[in-house]
Amino acid sequence: MLGLSPDRPCRSTVASTCIDGHLNLKDMYHPPVKRSMTVAGHQTSISLEPLFWDRLRVAAEADGLPVNALVAQIDVARLESQTPCGLASAIRLWLMARA
Repeated sequence: MLGLSPDRPCRSTVASTCIDGHLNLKDMYHPPVKRSMTVAGHQTSISLEPLFWDRLRVAAEADGLPVNALVAQIDVARLESQTPCGLASAIRLWLMARA
């Protein structure tokens, strides 16, 4: 589970923001980070804040899936919606509903 810790050492970072399950409080409002991935056989890029990338990784690990596979599942559910939003928004909403 994601926790906030001002003093926990990071395993890896993106622009000084910890992405190993603990976000530094001072970097909590880091702007989105763009990542490229293949979803449903198509190359795409998704911009999410590091907090959401970390939660997505944790959710994928908990479900025993690669992040790309989890994003593909979220994408299918999004497209089946009567009012589909963008993929990045769908990921954020899915993560909040899962919390």
